[in-house]
Amino acid sequence: MNTLFKALSHPVRRRIIEMLRKGPLASGDIAAAFDMSWPSITGHLNALKDAGLVSPERDGSTIRYRLEISAVEEAVAFLMAMRGGGPAPDDTEPTP
Repeated sequence: MNTLFKALSHPVRRRIIEMLRKGPLASGDIAAAFDMSWPSITGHLNALKDAGLVSPERDGSTIRYRLEISAVEEAVAFLMAMRGGGPAPDDTEPTP
């Protein structure tokens, strides 16, 4: 879970996630939305992939990235539990 929250801590990565909420995008389309080098974008995409937030799919010579909703749901469930809104994802029953 630490990797997930570390990935979410960067504003560029949060923006990429927001872009992917509308559907899969090619890495080139993601990179075009930012004024930064290709290696920087690749680093951000790798951090999101390592955290399980996105998954790459090869489409011919293009790599498309898809948002992995289950990882996002896990993070939201954890935050809700921390706020008192329900059990943490690994808990079987709430603490009294």
